[in-house]
Amino acid sequence: MKKPLSVLILLIVILSGIPILSDAQSSQDSTKYQVETIDGNEYIGIILKQTPDAIRIKTDKLGEISIPQSEVKKITQLSAVKSKDGTYWLDNPQETRYFWAPNGYNLKKGEGYYQNVWVLFNQAVYGITNHFSAGIGTVPLFLFASPYTPAWITAKFSVPVVENKFNLGIGALMGTVIGESNTGFGILYGIATFGSKDKNLNIGLGWGYAGGEMASNPTVNISGMIRTGPKGYLITENYFIGTPDNFMVLMSLGGRRIIKHTGLDFGAFIPIGGDIGSFVAIPWLGLTIPFGTKNPVIK
Repeated sequence: MKKPLSVLILLIVILSGIPILSDAQSSQDSTKYQVETIDGNEYIGIILKQTPDAIRIKTDKLGEISIPQSEVKKITQLSAVKSKDGTYWLDNPQETRYFWAPNGYNLKKGEGYYQNVWVLFNQAVYGITNHFSAGIGTVPLFLFASPYTPAWITAKFSVPVVENKFNLGIGALMGTVIGESNTGFGILYGIATFGSKDKNLNIGLGWGYAGGEMASNPTVNISGMIRTGPKGYLITENYFIGTPDNFMVLMSLGGRRIIKHTGLDFGAFIPIGGDIGSFVAIPWLGLTIPFGTKNPVIK
């Protein structure tokens, strides 16, 4: 097991050491707004004047422009705007999870997301408060004439210990297989996230259960995220799973691309140890679509 552990240590070093936007390179202006028009364009800047007929906004690239109210779809006050080399880096729109594992950041009240992985895996999560979120999920095998359908609910409570630097959380996943008896499964977990929404390292400890029995050994999760550009992220999600008979490591590496607020996740999971006899790479392709209100809309 020395080789996978060495690779994981290298990933942690990378996650801890790669610089992203520093305070010297970035500037923030909490008075900036994002104006979205019905034709799909987005303008970021300071609103100089707003009348029933038009909005006048001062942007960095286009200067002062006037947009008719009839063409405005939404006006959103931005909670965080960073500028680097003339390009805006908006607040991370999907900071609460990696490929699948959650971290210590939470959805804001009223915002949520729908996640789909390889068509079959479906999950929706919603922010009940700024510190508590809940969700439901399923793998709809009934669409393929199967009598069995896995379904689950999730819940997470998290709080910032040091704002935007250190968060703690606890949560649970509870599920069953509809159409079959005595198939309850789930996991209870605790998580600690170190770093900002753009660059962080997450350490989690969870106890799984199935068929009414709790696992004797915990599963350790070590995940991380680094922002690589205005809309790109490097992601790693890794599990250390111990059983009475063997020990397995599930490692992953990939990325996320934000396309019009929608997240496209891609990468590969590599199981090592256990009963895996040869190298196997399992591809990951997922889509996350946000819904609800992320920032206060003033229109």
